[in-house]
Amino acid sequence: MPVYAYKGVTASGRRTRGFVDAETPRAARAKLRRDAVFPTELEESGAAERSERSGSREISLDLFRRVSVTDLALATRQLATLVGAGIPLVAALSALSQQVDSPKLKSVIGQVRDRVNEGANLADAMEDMSTFSTLYVSMVRAGEVGGTLDQVLVRLADYLENQARLRSKVGSVLIYPAVMFVFAMVVVAALVTVVLPRITDLLVSMNRELPIYTRVIISVSEFARGYWWLVLLLLVAALIAVRAFARTQRGRVSLDQLKLSLPVLGGVNRVISISRFSRTLSTLLTGGVPIVRALDIAEATANNAVIGRAIDAARKNIMEGAPLAKPLQASGEFPPLVTVMVDVGERSGELESMLSKIADTYDEQVETVVTRLTALLEPLLILVMVGVVLVIIMGTLMPLLQVMGAIE
Repeated sequence: MPVYAYKGVTASGRRTRGFVDAETPRAARAKLRRDAVFPTELEESGAAERSERSGSREISLDLFRRVSVTDLALATRQLATLVGAGIPLVAALSALSQQVDSPKLKSVIGQVRDRVNEGANLADAMEDMSTFSTLYVSMVRAGEVGGTLDQVLVRLADYLENQARLRSKVGSVLIYPAVMFVFAMVVVAALVTVVLPRITDLLVSMNRELPIYTRVIISVSEFARGYWWLVLLLLVAALIAVRAFARTQRGRVSLDQLKLSLPVLGGVNRVISISRFSRTLSTLLTGGVPIVRALDIAEATANNAVIGRAIDAARKNIMEGAPLAKPLQASGEFPPLVTVMVDVGERSGELESMLSKIADTYDEQVETVVTRLTALLEPLLILVMVGVVLVIIMGTLMPLLQVMGAIE
């Protein structure tokens, strides 16, 4: 469906601009008038990009970007407030489409509103949009059936905000080590490709027997300067091969098993997957989604095929009448803390709150572990860089010093 950029005036006389999706310009104008917006300019977003190079180009590109978790969480909370205030759903969606800043999300909400206005329920309208995950749609559907849509939307907003907060914390902690690593690689590359050739030419011109480590350094420098394109090509080929292998079921299981087996990092990957699973399952159960369906959705959010197999086995056992804690414990993929808390939650009838506590505990653990690893990684990167520089200096300057000593 085409998307049109518009400028107009509201019923109160305030100037406004934004995007609207419709089959034709006439339909777009009619839709804007229904929303009490009187358009003064209307053109398809592609044409707007060509006519307004600076502003419109930037806005049009935004239409092709993914909706961020933060924007979706804010829109969900705003929709929960509107629905909780008793505003009809179509009117609430219309008001929401005017409030959000993301052009992509604005277009998506407009399409959902049109589907609801045509008689579809909110969950069915959202199901056709890639912006909304299976978890999101399932909870909205449960909220509509149970008459608690506003409460479900609040829980969804809390869930999305927690995910965005954890991702932001981990990302901010990893920024400095990443910058240090890139800087170290740039320094080493400059030494090997710029500094070393000038020194090695001098060493070779002396016609003297060079130490073995000096010859190795010279060979590495010559290979890096002459065949850097081959190294780059091999790296790209290896990346493509790994990605192709990861798309197969066997490859995904093997790679995910490797992630869980890595020293230190394996424990972090396991904790992150279990935290996602626990948070998702808690949110779904609190929203009224049946446990079998909730486990099916939570399996995908764990983002690990090995843990996903354990969750799938638990789902099948629950369908046969077994409790959740036993198959999780039998899989060997979940720590005793998780299985014990799940067992206590099932016995006390507070499984949702126990799963939420597990997620909170593991989120804090992830942040703590990542912070400690970063604190260790920073000096390690510095030591590696200093070590490489020292090896290069010793391998090139020692022969020069020996020659100078012989001359004296």
